[in-house]
Amino acid sequence: MSKAINHQQLSKFKNSLENRPEHKVLERAVTKNGIYSTSADYRSEVNMAPVFSIDLDTGDVANQKQSGRCWMFAALNTMRHDMKNKFNVTKDFELSQNYTFFWDKLEKANYFYENVIATATLPTSDRKVSFLMTTPQQDGGQWDMIVAIIEKYGVVPQSVMPETFNSSASREFNSTFNLKLRKDAVTLRNLVAQNASEEDIADTKEKMLDDAYRMLAYSFGEPPTHFDFEYRDSDKNYHIDRNITPVDFFNKYVGWDLDDYVSIINGPTVDKPYNHMYTVEMLGNVVAGRQVRHLNVNMETFRDVAIKQLQNGESVWFGCDVGQSSDRQKGIMDTELYHKDEIFDIDLNISKAERLDYGESLMTHAMVLTGVDLVDGKSTKWKVENSWGKKVGTNGFFVMSNDWMNEYCYQVVVNKKFLPEELQEVLKEEPKVLAPWDPMGALA
Repeated sequence: MSKAINHQQLSKFKNSLENRPEHKVLERAVTKNGIYSTSADYRSEVNMAPVFSIDLDTGDVANQKQSGRCWMFAALNTMRHDMKNKFNVTKDFELSQNYTFFWDKLEKANYFYENVIATATLPTSDRKVSFLMTTPQQDGGQWDMIVAIIEKYGVVPQSVMPETFNSSASREFNSTFNLKLRKDAVTLRNLVAQNASEEDIADTKEKMLDDAYRMLAYSFGEPPTHFDFEYRDSDKNYHIDRNITPVDFFNKYVGWDLDDYVSIINGPTVDKPYNHMYTVEMLGNVVAGRQVRHLNVNMETFRDVAIKQLQNGESVWFGCDVGQSSDRQKGIMDTELYHKDEIFDIDLNISKAERLDYGESLMTHAMVLTGVDLVDGKSTKWKVENSWGKKVGTNGFFVMSNDWMNEYCYQVVVNKKFLPEELQEVLKEEPKVLAPWDPMGALA
């Protein structure tokens, strides 16, 4: 049997198309308007009205601009929400994303170097080495990675370390920095091949990190070691806290026990049974820092813990595949938003597990849950604080349907006290190590 497409098949395909009475109308509509506009369902917009039974007042949305720092923005947003309640800071107050960005880049460089050294005896064609060199570092990250940065370096107000050109538009820096890291990888692998001493390798790596620090300082500014926190609250009262360190600032003004906050995932693939712990090889930023750890649960538990935290007045960091069935301008994420299958008369249904296994979906973006609409105790839609500025959605806030959460949400971070007792015990379990390219290692 021939494997090539033949003329007889082409004739059959053409006749099949022409026998469809609607094909000319659909051809005109799709060629003129595109797939999404033609398949859009206005009823989704009606059903996703931004009204919620639980709706936290979290202030203004932030804007990550042309950078991939959503995970960082989302984490710092949850913390500033708490500061708003505790210290009455104004609705436009933000913690410095540039400050944590600087330290994340430096730590990722060191993490990369350590992985290069650890794999230096493997050929460059090895999948792990290829994985490392494909993207030595990037803007994205995971919850445990921002925690690792904060535990080591603390946080500062945005007024103390504001945005720069490169923090708001990171492509130029990333391209230059990754060139340096790949060149450094050549040097480190050659040293290992030449049986250089551990001391020589360590000295070389330190010089590389010195260069990296200089690149970061020129691009993002040098982070403060001490600063004055001066502000007026929402009632116009003046406050000043002099000569405070970033770590002390976090402890005093955020004050979270970060060990209480845990990553909950929904990865319904065969290789990840529910109610067990997982980590991902070569995923992290701070060497000897906090390990990325996930508790995999079913969607009922996933939604339930998020609802409990919202009911307690706390916003929720979450990760999802934001590009699926969503409208950026309207701020809608809904599985009923488009009906592409109806246009083409093709079954496009694929399960969540199959999407993960076959590369159709993974976590691409992190945002914050700030509300939920409960009907008879069940969630129907969710309020989402994005970090794309006020010009999208409803002043920067999105609406997510419950079905969309079920299909395209992969991670929430909650206080472990909201977990059932038996799952709190599972948190103590030694995690199964997943491959570096596992979809649960995707960076938001």
